[in-house]
Order: sequence, then structure tokens, then C-alpha cells
Amino acid sequence: MKNKPLYALGSVDNALLVLHMLRDRGRLTVTDVAGELGIARSTAHRLLAMLVYRDFAVQDEQHTYLPGPFLAATPAAPGGSALRELRARTRPAMEALCARVLETVNLVVRVGTEVRFLDSVESQQILHVGDRRGTILPAHLASGGRALLAALPPDHVRDLYADLPARDRMILTHELAEVRSRGYALNIEGTEQGVSAVGAALHNGRGTAVGAFSISIPSARFGPDQVASYAEELRRAVAEAEQSLTGFPD
Repeated sequence: MKNKPLYALGSVDNALLVLHMLRDRGRLTVTDVAGELGIARSTAHRLLAMLVYRDFAVQDEQHTYLPGPFLAATPAAPGGSALRELRARTRPAMEALCARVLETVNLVVRVGTEVRFLDSVESQQILHVGDRRGTILPAHLASGGRALLAALPPDHVRDLYADLPARDRMILTHELAEVRSRGYALNIEGTEQGVSAVGAALHNGRGTAVGAFSISIPSARFGPDQVASYAEELRRAVAEAEQSLTGFPD
């Protein structure tokens, strides 16, 4: 028998109840949530907005809320303990990179055709890209995802994207060849308007790509003349992080 915690947090409980509602009903409105939980519409809207921000929900054109990619996604691999270890080993290099470039730095891993943001070191500038932890994006659009796809054998990438139209597959193949050639990937507003990013893969001691770093930059502050400097700082951070990844599992 489960007993309610003595010091239950009402806001957390409400957020978890909304997740149950999303799972069971498939679609919700602000009115649905407010009526079910007995809370103000403004409170219901804030709860749903936070779930959208963390990818537990998405909003359609009719302002209806649907289950987001996090609820539909498959479990992350490697296991939880390995992911915690990856975060711990790479965090110092992330913090150092953030201090050098003054922009938000992220750690991502690839799961199939998606990338998941495991960690972020957030920039302290007034205009900056926020914490991305928990975000899930298509791997072929995100800079870190492209870097990780480029680290795979081409036939593996073809298998992953076998359902893509032939023309789109050809474009992706060309883009990944460019990433392999230059050693980093770009995402210029491909996943979010106003946000650009530069990403590079992280390898363990056996040469297996186990994650990627990305630098997220407001597009208003990003231009072609800055790519080389960001890429150089990213290479330095990757080299620093890879020194700690010797012995990390594939």
C-alpha cells in the first residue's frame, strides 16, 4: 500500500498528475487540467508550459497539449550509471569551455535517430540559450547529433534512415561527409529559431563515439566569421574531456 508523503509537494504532484492525464487521454487543454486538478487556469497553463519546455508535452495549432517526445522515446543507452559517469567525467571540460566562449555548453548522447541532452553548463550572459537538460531532438538536425552520426560507418547511417526519401538521404550523406572532413557540425536554426550551435563528438579510449559537446549560441550573436574560433575551442574541450574517457564503455 502506498501512502502519500507526509510533506508532499503540491506543485510536483500536480505535474505528475498531468503526465498521467497525458498518457491516459492523449490530449489535454488548459481547461481540462484546471478542472481535473481544481486549480486556476493560469496555474494549469504554467504546468503545461513547463512540460512542453522539458519535452514531456507538445502544443498543436489548436492550443491542445499532446504527449511529447520524452514520453514516447525509448530508454537511453548506455545505462543510467554509465550516463552519470559520462556526465561526471566530462563536466570539468564543459565548465572550462563555457568560461572561455561565454555561451551555453551541452553534453548529448545519441539513441537511434534522436539525441538527448544529458547536461548543460548555462551561460551567464543576459542574452543566452537556456539549460537544455532533458531535451530530445532529431539527431540529423542537432549539431551534436550530426557529429555523432558522422562518427558511424556510412552503411549504419543508411540503415538508420532507410525510411527517408532517397533525395533526403543523399543530402544527409553529403552533410555528414562534410562533418567528417572538418571535424565539427553546425546547426543554424535547424531545430529552434534564433539558436545556432556547433558540435563535435567525444570518443573513449577505443575510438568509439560515446557522446558529443555542443555550444549553443543566440543567432543574433553568431556569424560565419566566428565558426572557426568556436570550432577551435570545441576541439580543445573535446581533447580535455577525452583524456578522462579512457576506459569508458562503448
